Amino acid sequence: MKMAALTVRWRALLKLRFWVSICWVAVAGLGSSAHVSAQTEPGSERKAFRVCQDPNNLPFSNVSGEGIENRIAELFGKELGLPVTYYSFPQRLAFIRNTLRYKLPGEDFRCDIVMGVPAGYDQVSATKAYYHSTYALVFAKGRGLDQVKSIDDFLAIDRTQLEKLRIGLYDRTPASEWLVKHKLLEQGVPYATMNAAPEFYPGEIIERDLAAGKIDAAIVWGPIAGFFAKRVKSPELVSIPMQSEPGVKFDFKMAMGVRYGEREWKQQIETLIDAKQQEIRAILQEFGVPLIEDIPLAVKN
Repeated sequence: MKMAALTVRWRALLKLRFWVSICWVAVAGLGSSAHVSAQTEPGSERKAFRVCQDPNNLPFSNVSGEGIENRIAELFGKELGLPVTYYSFPQRLAFIRNTLRYKLPGEDFRCDIVMGVPAGYDQVSATKAYYHSTYALVFAKGRGLDQVKSIDDFLAIDRTQLEKLRIGLYDRTPASEWLVKHKLLEQGVPYATMNAAPEFYPGEIIERDLAAGKIDAAIVWGPIAGFFAKRVKSPELVSIPMQSEPGVKFDFKMAMGVRYGEREWKQQIETLIDAKQQEIRAILQEFGVPLIEDIPLAVKN
């Protein structure tokens, strides 16, 4: 339980974001092409779909608008008939305070929505979950692990070979608990989850160190694993989703976050989550996100 709580906090801060709010909104007859009017809380007028984002956090977001959350924000902005704008701040400590809650006297808030928070995260008013993913094991082909097609295969490797592996992981994530459970703690190569360097991004562990052979495998949050396994062309990488097991929770649900008290805005976002679930899922699949298929598609007329 303690490890799961730490994992939730870590994912929320890094966006590695990493979970259950049940706030279903029934929308009868709403099809994928239905237009949802841009409403605001009483006394205000919404002129843009204003997103709080990390400027360098692929596969989720960046200043060039190339991430999963950028794509979904553009989808929602188009449906609402609003231009999409971004307020960027590194997703380290105090991200919510410095983005969604940031407001100087006499000024408006800088942004109105965080596109990826753990479902149930209490620092925001979290929407219903819009996807459910899990951690994954990533390794390079041609380096002695080609026979591995599942996590069971990995654990079945001869113990002498297993004990020679260097397995990269971010600290305070389920990966460390998993290594302890399977007596592989000595094989773990820990990386700090909090890094003040502005150029830092969580995919470095794969794109830089795994690709270069500094580590033999990595256990990371699924969207990161899937995206960078596809992006790295040499060596060819393999990403294997991991299932939760007794004592180790790997899968988490992700939602969006708005400010407390903005009930109409939250309802609009949840309406869009329902109406655009097929498009959202297509974006996630395009980015290689391993999905646990328990979030139902809205019924289309």
